[in-house]
Amino acid sequence: MMNFHKLFSVNTRAVLLLSVLALSVLSTTYSLPVKAERLKDITSVAGVRSNPLVGYGLVVGLSGTGDKTPFTNQTFINMMHKLGITIPAGIDPKLKNIAAVSLHAKLPAFAKPGQTIDVTVSSIGNAKSLRGGSLLLTPLKGVDGKVYALSQGNLIVGGFDAGGADGSRITVNIPSTGRIPNGAMVERVVPTPFYTSENIIFNLDRSDFTTAKRVTDQINSYLGPGIAQAMDSTSIKVSAPKDPNQRVMFLSVLENLTVNPGEPAARVIINSRTGTIVIGQHVKVAPAAITHGSLTVTITEQPEVNQPEAFSEGGITAIVPRTNIQVEQGDGHMFLFGPGVSLSTIVQAVNQVGASPSDLMAILEALKQAGALKADLIVI
Repeated sequence: MMNFHKLFSVNTRAVLLLSVLALSVLSTTYSLPVKAERLKDITSVAGVRSNPLVGYGLVVGLSGTGDKTPFTNQTFINMMHKLGITIPAGIDPKLKNIAAVSLHAKLPAFAKPGQTIDVTVSSIGNAKSLRGGSLLLTPLKGVDGKVYALSQGNLIVGGFDAGGADGSRITVNIPSTGRIPNGAMVERVVPTPFYTSENIIFNLDRSDFTTAKRVTDQINSYLGPGIAQAMDSTSIKVSAPKDPNQRVMFLSVLENLTVNPGEPAARVIINSRTGTIVIGQHVKVAPAAITHGSLTVTITEQPEVNQPEAFSEGGITAIVPRTNIQVEQGDGHMFLFGPGVSLSTIVQAVNQVGASPSDLMAILEALKQAGALKADLIVI
């Protein structure tokens, strides 16, 4: 078992130890079960994340599909004033080729000034289409109000909108939204605790005490006892070198460690809107007998016209209501679940009965109320 405490003081030995450790990790990867997953696939490093950016700007060069809103005119007048052109008060510029848009983008972790990111541009007025437009220089700000990127460029719009003089119109996809690949240049670095914190914290994508323990044990088995400590069912704290170069190599080794995640809890997920039902692997049913039939009531109205006899005096034509009610009771099938029934038995029994998704929802809910369903019933 390696002792990784020496890694923090000797740079040369640190590189050597990391290289040997990387080889040992790669060699043991193939001997672990197929079920094992890499640490980088089931966790994320605290503080290493993207940051959302948002902005407001103008798209110009449209072919008569621009905005007709007051805030678009105000934005255009303010922009012209900054460029040294004064538009008299009360003058409506009657814009047709300009649209007010909102911008949003994600600033990746460790993005440096000069790098570029993609930008999504969406109309916020009544512009019919942004096709063929160009975005003018627009700052992108973070939640703290600081500018982190500058965006500008030609839009790529996947949809289009066309109409005729008679009012007919055809729209393909969404013409009021477009993208600018590499359309924003990073201007500011987002502070991150990755370089300053004494420890590295891995957060599990799915909270689980068993998985947290296994990750901790796996790291300690390679790096030495006490290097990793489970904080709770989600976070694992790992002692890491302070030197940035060593920390990067350290993480490259840890993220390739393989772990067998803990089995998920027994759950039955029901989507009442779409009729989708997902039954987990570990769902069990206690001994229970179930019968389920369908009762169908059909009501039809067939009004009849009652006319008076020929040559009768004072006769009045009247509509006589006729209501037909039919009640059909479906055949109820009963099936019995023994103790510790597995998922495959449940599916087989339901298929034999021919229950529809709505029927299965009722059956599962009744089993849960009776205490026979050994799983969490979640309705979304």
